[in-house]
Parts: sequence; C-alpha cells; structure tokens
Amino acid sequence: MAAAEEDAVPPVGSGPAATLPRPELHPGMPGLLNEAELEALRQARERGLREIGALPDFGFGEAASPERIAAWDIDIGPDGEGLPPGSGSVERGETLYRLQCVQCHGARGEGSQFEALAGRVPGDRFPFAEDRRWRITVGSYWPYATTLFDYIRRAMPQAAPGSLPPDDVYALTAFILQLNGILEPGDVLDAESLPRIRMPARDRFVRDDRRGGPEVR
Repeated sequence: MAAAEEDAVPPVGSGPAATLPRPELHPGMPGLLNEAELEALRQARERGLREIGALPDFGFGEAASPERIAAWDIDIGPDGEGLPPGSGSVERGETLYRLQCVQCHGARGEGSQFEALAGRVPGDRFPFAEDRRWRITVGSYWPYATTLFDYIRRAMPQAAPGSLPPDDVYALTAFILQLNGILEPGDVLDAESLPRIRMPARDRFVRDDRRGGPEVR
C-alpha cells in the first residue's frame, strides 16, 4: 500500500464560478442523488419522527419551551432537512480553512494535531474492517455530505464551536469536499445542492430496520 495512493486528492485551484449540480464536470465521481433517492431519505426521516412521537409519557420533567427547542433543533438530515439559507464557494472555504482549520487538520486536510479530513481509497474501496491502516476521512467513509455541514456548524472551530454563520459553514464544507475530489474549484454549495451530492461511501451503509428480538435499537 503506497502512502501516495492513500493521500491522493486533486489539487486546489481556481476556476470560473459555477453552481451545482454539474455532474458532467465530475468524470468518475459518484454523481448526484436523484429525486427518488432524496424522497426515500425524507420518508426515512418522517418514519423516525413518528416513532419518537409514539414514545410513552414517563411522567417526569417539564415541557420544553419553543425557545429551548429552537436552540437545540439544529440537526441536519441526510435529505437536507434543516439546512439554513445561504451559500458558500470552494474559494471562500479555502480562505476560511487557512484561518480557522489548518493548525489542527493540516494544509490539505491530511491531519495534524487532529484527524485527517481528506483522502480517498483507490477505487473508492471500503477496506476498513479488514485493514485498519487505511484512514477514515470525509472522502473515504462519510456517507452524506450534509453530515459534514452539521458537524462543522455545531462543533467547529474548536475554540468557538457554533460561532460560524451559515455562509461560512457552506464554504468550509465545499472546500473540504473539493480536497476530497468530490467538488471542483469554482463550485458553490447551498441548501439545494448540498443534499444532492453522492458521497463515495454512500451505498456502504444501510438503515437498521430490525424490530423485536434480541437486537438492540
């Protein structure tokens, strides 16, 4: 296993401004989610909410106020549910990354004090269960691009988590995806284009729909 193969990602560059989706610009890339796949994600989310609503009243605590709920209700679903208005470009994200992220994650997401963010396994294979030498990164393991936005929004930067406005989060998400060869220089992300990105590991995970029996849910 060559280190150069493990870490190979396209270079960061500049290019004409563009708006996703542009699947023809990504030869060999995993492509974009279609409407049927997005609808399946929405239905899965709705099923989960119905299951939560059916839980019994345990008779303790107090009802949460709308203000308290709003402060915590910032999760982003795989289908893009919860994404705020705004947009951000790869180029803007590169500038923010140099200011906020490079010390912990390396100049090109290779990892420094903390985990690597960038890197694809050749052929987008998924060897992690058999070979622990391969690094888990956004490009090699994460199934949904929306998860990256969610995590950056609530947990980054480390010194001031939750302080980034939506435009900056979109921009950082775009740059990290570009480091992984999933976006092109010049691409712009927003609430419409982000959920449509098909990550390389998208089909490596399945929903756990087990019911009953000894399985833990």
